[in-house]
Amino acid sequence: MPKQAKRIQAWTGDRDATHSVEDAVKLVKANATAKFDESVEIAVNLGVDPRHADQQVRGVVSLPSGTGRDVRVAVIAKDAKAEEALAAGADVVGAVDLVERIQGGFMDFDRVIATPDMMALVGRLGKVLGPRGLMPNPRVGTVTPNVGQAVKDAKGGAIEFRVEKAGIVHAGIGKVSFTEDALLANVRALVDALNKAKPSGAKGTYVKKISLSSTMGPGFRIDTGSVSV
Repeated sequence: MPKQAKRIQAWTGDRDATHSVEDAVKLVKANATAKFDESVEIAVNLGVDPRHADQQVRGVVSLPSGTGRDVRVAVIAKDAKAEEALAAGADVVGAVDLVERIQGGFMDFDRVIATPDMMALVGRLGKVLGPRGLMPNPRVGTVTPNVGQAVKDAKGGAIEFRVEKAGIVHAGIGKVSFTEDALLANVRALVDALNKAKPSGAKGTYVKKISLSSTMGPGFRIDTGSVSV
């Protein structure tokens, strides 16, 4: 990552400074100078210990401005539900045949959605999809009888979030080419979703730190009090 290191080192401002969410968005956009449309990424440090079952944070949120990327959706369904998924824009649809393709190494997708009656089949994919965070789960709406709407949501800007071992949630919330208002709306939507997903076991300060960066640029700390919907 030498190019990223040089870009980060080129930032001469105070690395420990805290900015309003509005200023952080401006700084991210101003310091994204790569020759491609960089992604804008957020990292939220939460006051939870994911090793405990009552401190897990996981969910899904529809970003009002979308993600700026083409999400490839695979749907495990059959008969009328398979047709519904295709009509909604799913990229690949199947039942036993699709499960076998995935077991054989096919991974040309970003999201997997399944109908409840397919979960016995989907269970075979735990070792393949689980480590990649792609295993369908009813808690985040990827196991549902309403596959058409789930596909539309995924294509339209719905993203999954899940706290990592260190208590951090990472997510892509748009592209540098987005307007400032569009990025602000996405940041606020994600933080609002995290607050609503606060687990019962969380004690003390819940949202401890937020930082925003572009793919190749430096990160900027956000005043957590400035992020509200």
